[in-house]
Amino acid sequence: MKKAISIISLLLLSASASAVSQPNEKIKYKTAFGKCPSRAAGTLTLKLVKDFERNRSLRSMKNLVAADKLKEKHFLSDYTIKYNPMEGMLNFIYECPSPLMKVQIYKENGMESYEAILVDNGQLFDPTYEILLRTEKKLNYSLPYLAIPVGEMDKNVQKNITRIIADLDLVFRKLISEVIISDDKELTMILSIKGKPSSVFMGKDEWPLKVEKLTQIIGYMNKKKKIPSVINITNSKKVVVKFND
Repeated sequence: MKKAISIISLLLLSASASAVSQPNEKIKYKTAFGKCPSRAAGTLTLKLVKDFERNRSLRSMKNLVAADKLKEKHFLSDYTIKYNPMEGMLNFIYECPSPLMKVQIYKENGMESYEAILVDNGQLFDPTYEILLRTEKKLNYSLPYLAIPVGEMDKNVQKNITRIIADLDLVFRKLISEVIISDDKELTMILSIKGKPSSVFMGKDEWPLKVEKLTQIIGYMNKKKKIPSVINITNSKKVVVKFND
């Protein structure tokens, strides 16, 4: 009887020791980077794995992401973390937005400015995002510039421009070199077609409709092997196209 009790006590002590040592064990993990720069996503993964090794809690990791604004710092649009206790395996799935344009943002005094990257969910990211994507060859074409008056870079402008550019086919998007919003809030696009500039005037309203017409015009002109110097669509019912002599 005493021998049986001793064996049970030994097993309990062994289980207890195992439970105590478990938090110090190294966790295995897998990361799906998606369109994200692996350098930024990899750094985030290491931070979260260390937190999990300390706390053994998925909630703790999510709280850390929120408290330290790690989604913004590591350029994520969304993420998923799953844990398989049988394998001791963490699975990280990251999603990042596509960069659309370079934007010059002016501060309130109108004198100082900084550059940002407008991405396809309407957010503004640090220019480092573009650098990381290019370094890892996840971005291989030039981004157009967005020129906008001081103080006009508000949420509505971001939303409207984002929707227009993001909805364009990538082949057409690569033709855009600059998008300009005037003081009167009129939209102008500067295209670069086979190395030649083409100015497109779209006025103040009906931009989605006018952009749709623009893509049709450019497609037709490409078939005719003609490059317009000016396309005026300020009136959606009347399109004026001019060519250089």
